[in-house]
This record gives sequence, structure tokens and C-alpha cells, in this order.
Amino acid sequence: MRAIRNERYGLPDVLQLKEVERPMPKPNEVLVEVHATSINSWDWDYLTGKPRIYRLLFGLFKPKHKTLGADIAGRVIAIGKAVKLFRPGDLVYGDLSSYNWGGFAEFVCADEKLLSVKPGNLTHEEAAAVPQAGVLALQGLLYNGAIQEGQQVLINGAGGGVGTFAVQLAKLWGAEVTAVDCLEKLEILRELGADHVIDYRQVDFTKTEEKYDLIMDVIAQRPLSRYRNVLSPNGALAVVGGSVTFLLKLALTSVFSKSSNKKLGIVMHKPNRKDLKVLQELLESGKLKPVLDKCFPLAKTSDAFVYYGKNLAKGKIVITIP
Repeated sequence: MRAIRNERYGLPDVLQLKEVERPMPKPNEVLVEVHATSINSWDWDYLTGKPRIYRLLFGLFKPKHKTLGADIAGRVIAIGKAVKLFRPGDLVYGDLSSYNWGGFAEFVCADEKLLSVKPGNLTHEEAAAVPQAGVLALQGLLYNGAIQEGQQVLINGAGGGVGTFAVQLAKLWGAEVTAVDCLEKLEILRELGADHVIDYRQVDFTKTEEKYDLIMDVIAQRPLSRYRNVLSPNGALAVVGGSVTFLLKLALTSVFSKSSNKKLGIVMHKPNRKDLKVLQELLESGKLKPVLDKCFPLAKTSDAFVYYGKNLAKGKIVITIP
């Protein structure tokens, strides 16, 4: 089969399209013919090996996983002897980041517990944009419990994959949503339902007088004390991603006193079928939709990563595999 391989850390030009052996499913696995996959921030971090502290997880001197790609959508063509949830021919989608990665290939093996039935009204390209970004958005918004109607929710980094799902979900649950990103992405955020949009190049939302019940930050990097200043008395900051310095400070520092009702923490992404099913119902009802910026064929995966690295994508970048 054909697969995109990264034998060493580096920029997108280290990616190579190669012929490799097709995997065979273990007892708990299904073999999926991949029709589409998508790029997430973890793919970029894994490719570059930066920040270097991540190499403690990815492989100290060279990548542990030679084929990246966590999100997949495709067709089951074979199953292990212990598989109960799927049969050959089933159309599925899921996130393999907690398993073996390998989505940038024509075939991949996956634990059946990480997959769900592909929403029937979505193309494979649309479905491949959902698993990691959609689940992260769902888990981030529920970090402090269910959103109540009328609550003030701010999403920083709203124009990317996670953010575009989060804006839609927060509006579905009745929140008043403020979306923060660059000027080029604000129009699509309005189209997705954001009540207010902020160009981060012009306004620092942590220096305004507004108060928020929930801040979900995809690219957190501001001083922790400034987040506290714009949270409501019972508000929460859910950090989905950010600079290493910020994440270390957040992990090691008790920001709020024990007497404070404010909550701050990192959302630990947990791929699972339950959350995928929640998203599936919303997607099939038309209440939620993936936002796709560009699609690239498998042979142009390197070009897709170059484009991703410019941080201009609105929603997700998808890799198609004919």
C-alpha cells in the first residue's frame, strides 16, 4: 500500500510517499480502507518534533510512529476474530491518536472501540474533519459542566478545526458566543453563529471589561492572572492547547485560591465512541457541520502541511485517498 512516511523530524519536505506492507488486523482490530484523513496540531508537532520536550512522548531521537494521521474516515474491509461492533463493508470514522496513528495511508488497523459509524449525510472528506477536533470542542465546552442558556462563552483560536466546532456547539446550547481569531477568519465565524467576533491583532480580550462564564482557549499563552480578571465569579478556563511555557505554568501553579469558585485547567483529550455518537446525531440532524478549508491528495500531503504551517486555514485541512 501507499503511505506517507516521516522517518525523521523536520519540516514538511521530510515527508515521503512510499510503498509499505499492508497491516493485518489483530483480534480487537478492524482493517480500514482509508478514504480521507485530516491534519491536526498534533500531526504538526509530531512532524517537527518541536517543542523538543514533546520528543519524550513522540520519540527522543526519531519519530516513534513513522506514519502520522489520527483522524480517518473509510470502509472496513477485514476484522479481527474478537471484533463485535463492525463488519466488512461498514463505513466508519474515528481518531487513532491514542492508539497507533497511521491515517496518512491507504489502509490502517484500528481498535474497534475508537471507531463509530460514519454520519450518513457526510462525505468521507467531511467525516475525516470531525473526530479529534469535534471531540475536543465537545470536551472543552463541558469542562465546567453543561453550558447554561444565556451564559457568556469566549473561544480563542475559534477559526481552526476545534474552534469552528466549538462555536456551533456553544450556540446550540444557548450561549452568547464571542469568537477570537485573525481578521481573515472572522466572517466565517459570523456565519457559524458567533454573536461577537474579535480580531486578536487589534484587541486583547483579557484586557477588556467583559466577563465570561467559560473561556475555551485553543492557543493559550497570556499571563494566567489576566484570564482570571475576565472570568465571572464562577467562571472557568478550559485550555485545549497553548505554548509549552503556559501549559507548564498551568500544571505547576495553583492560580486561584481555595476560596475562589473559578476553575482553570487543561482539557485532556480522550478519544471515545460515546462522544463521537453525540457528534454523529448532531451532524446527521444538520445542526452541526464540519468546516473544510482545502483538500489535498495523499501524494500532496507535504503541500498540505506547508499550507497548515501558515496558520491561515479556516476549519480543517483534509487529505483525500482515491
